[in-house]
Amino acid sequence: MQFTHNGNAEAALPFWPATTYDGRMTITDHNPTSDNTLLTPEALLRQFQWRAAVKKFDQHRQIDSATWSALEEVLRLSPSSGGLQPWKFIVVTDPAIREKLVTASFGQTQVKDASHLVVFAAKKKFGTADVDAHVRNTAALRNVPVETLDGFRGMLVGTIQSKDSAAREAWAARQTYIALGVLISAAAVLGVDAGPMEGFLPDQYDDILGLKEQGLTATVICAVGYRSEDDQYARAPKVRFDASKVFLHV
Repeated sequence: MQFTHNGNAEAALPFWPATTYDGRMTITDHNPTSDNTLLTPEALLRQFQWRAAVKKFDQHRQIDSATWSALEEVLRLSPSSGGLQPWKFIVVTDPAIREKLVTASFGQTQVKDASHLVVFAAKKKFGTADVDAHVRNTAALRNVPVETLDGFRGMLVGTIQSKDSAAREAWAARQTYIALGVLISAAAVLGVDAGPMEGFLPDQYDDILGLKEQGLTATVICAVGYRSEDDQYARAPKVRFDASKVFLHV
């Protein structure tokens, strides 16, 4: 697999063996630290120095299906508190819907110009039924009797029930930001641009995408694709504080 910077192929990234099912990628029993399949620290830093919060996307460049499938699978594999995954990821490709979302995004055109748009939505009334679904899924995937997970279930239910409805919604929203960070990072490694955005009207997004009827609310969005050659922000030097100002070692 190769990744590109503005259309120029770079050195192929090594990936561990994988098989696919239903269009998804699944990692085989392989320890990536046992050979040379890991990125070097230098290569990783190069990608993160290259990445930028893109404001202007190339409308004519689309992410190929294999790369997008990998990014979707990375999103699915994102960590969450207790593994509870209180979210949905809405991938919006319909041009008509994306035009409507531009208006709900204060006119920011990257919503429609990028190859893909991901809307991160949190479950509004996460409760015991959601915990039970997670526990059943855990038992099935790990081939253990569901009763052996009673302690695990009790801990999760207790944690959820200790929060009032507002705190639960805030907790679920924070989980979506974990997944957002995973997507941004994975895209950078693959040489794909991402532009995370909070500048939108969640209520209008919820109405346009029919999220309210599904018990969901939009929390953050991310345009994904390839930067336009004339995106001045992507070319600008990164503005970050010196390491001495942001790290404390204890």
